[in-house]
Amino acid sequence: MSNQGFQGTADYVASEELMASVNIAIALKKPLLIKGEPGTGKTMLAEAVAKALGKKLIIWNIKSTTKAQEGLYVYDTIQRLYDGQFGEEGVDDIARYIKLGKLGEAFDSEEQVVLLIDEIDKADLEFPNDLLWELDQMEFYINETKRTVKAKHRPIVIITSNAEKELPDAFLRRCIFHYIDFPTKELMEEIIKVHFPDVEDKLLQAAMEVFYNIRSIRDIRKKPSTSELIDWVNALQLGGIPTEKIKSALPFIGVVVKKDEDLQTVKNTPTY
Repeated sequence: MSNQGFQGTADYVASEELMASVNIAIALKKPLLIKGEPGTGKTMLAEAVAKALGKKLIIWNIKSTTKAQEGLYVYDTIQRLYDGQFGEEGVDDIARYIKLGKLGEAFDSEEQVVLLIDEIDKADLEFPNDLLWELDQMEFYINETKRTVKAKHRPIVIITSNAEKELPDAFLRRCIFHYIDFPTKELMEEIIKVHFPDVEDKLLQAAMEVFYNIRSIRDIRKKPSTSELIDWVNALQLGGIPTEKIKSALPFIGVVVKKDEDLQTVKNTPTY
């Protein structure tokens, strides 16, 4: 890591507060827990940190059925049984049938990596607690081979949550926490220009005005995200839409608004 630490990348615009949180987590050797509404760049943060610091990124995508054990290792008993039936050599070597999970890969890496545990709140309530020892001690034990896998280099751990459920207090105590606020108009303009450096200023301002007005409507069920504004600006450019029609005609508004009832709400709002 450079003396300046994480400063964002050419493709990822981070606020001063977010950059500070990343660097504090790295310095304190604690997991960084990131929350924020969908589309605020939580997952992309890990990619940006890995790119900025020149480190490999390992991603553990969490699903509702994911168990903590899967992140450590799995023992493929079925493959071993199959090999045994067909007389394969080396069946007695249990280590051949041990496959490290994403956490295990991060621990076993010869160099420090960035480990993203993405959408941890999708798993059951016990999932975070089941990882407490491993994240604290940076090691785990493989019963089948009597081997302890200890991190050669403590990974930079970034954990994302969409706040679908509360995480246990014991888990939260071990993390540095940061909530990514939805970008201000100034920061959003900077983000858009990273993707489209030559965007016409009048088009961008008109699109952003409509976008933020939609987000401010109380009855909107799914507020549009940053990624949807990026897609909309791209569509407006590709479609050659005159700036003066953006507010009045709402061209390609289905790129921004994804629910039928929200679309009706937007069309019935006299602000546009």
